[in-house]
Amino acid sequence: MEEDHHTSHIPNWKVREVEKIKELIKSYQLFGIVGIEGIPAKQFQKMRRDLQGTAYIKVARNTLIKRALEELGAEFKDMDEFIEVQTALVFSNENPFKLYKLLEKSKTPSPIRAGAVAPQDIVVEARPTSFPPGPILGELQRAGIPAAIDGGKVVVKETKTVLKQGETVPQLLASMLNRLEIYPIVVGLDLRAVMEKGSIFRPDVLAIDETQYFNNITLATQQAFNLSVYAAYPTADNITTLISKASTESRNFGINAAVFEPELIGALMGKALSQMLAVAAAASSKNDEAVDDELKQALGAAAAAATVSPTIQETVTDETAKAEKEEKEENSEESGMAGLGALFG
Repeated sequence: MEEDHHTSHIPNWKVREVEKIKELIKSYQLFGIVGIEGIPAKQFQKMRRDLQGTAYIKVARNTLIKRALEELGAEFKDMDEFIEVQTALVFSNENPFKLYKLLEKSKTPSPIRAGAVAPQDIVVEARPTSFPPGPILGELQRAGIPAAIDGGKVVVKETKTVLKQGETVPQLLASMLNRLEIYPIVVGLDLRAVMEKGSIFRPDVLAIDETQYFNNITLATQQAFNLSVYAAYPTADNITTLISKASTESRNFGINAAVFEPELIGALMGKALSQMLAVAAAASSKNDEAVDDELKQALGAAAAAATVSPTIQETVTDETAKAEKEEKEENSEESGMAGLGALFG
């Protein structure tokens, strides 16, 4: 009875407004509370048109919004804390992240008003203007903007910070910034919170750098794949890589361990030949005894590999004979040089 008595004193238009808000909340997948303070009426109407079909914006008194949330139950009560100053409701069937992105994109630059507090440093860049010489030159200078005449036009001579963040905007400066089409503030629907299926999302959660988020997912996928390969954990995605890795590792092991298998003979012979040629190339910088030992080791490896195949044996024999011939020629040349040395010494 007491509640009925209280309700009977509320004007019908307020009751209808509360019921409308409750109906909208129930009709959409989510609803949010947005701040609309400082948005010029013309820009606000444009934002509503731009969001048409994606989101519906309703402006209502804060007291009526709170009453609607209260009547909907305790689940919605926590949204009360986001109702302050000039507030509106936004309704949508999009997900909260997409809605936040749409509202951010709808924000536009706007002139700053006299008496407002600068949200950041206001900088006027050096540039020409379209103004002919006249009273505006003096007005710009009195506003603290370094203006002059150049080529029959008013120009801003140098870049200058005309107002620091947190300072109050004087009337003349606000007027001159507007005439120069310098709009220091960005206005739009300031999303404070969104509720979807009982969960509340704040802007700090919804503000996602999509490029960085995608890069993080890509990096995580690569790292997970690499981990599964190094841990030899077979899956449908990495099985081909695992088999290829196992094949390469087994082949390298066979070559390093000199395992005489038909598939490895070519590689083993190539390795032995490479070692032999390296020894021959380094012979000039080492003593004969060291060269002989290394040459014998290399030839021994080649000979061992050659025992697997007659063809390989012939190759080793040819290479051995060639090496012995080169060694004899070198010895003969050294003996000749020694004789000449004795002759002319």
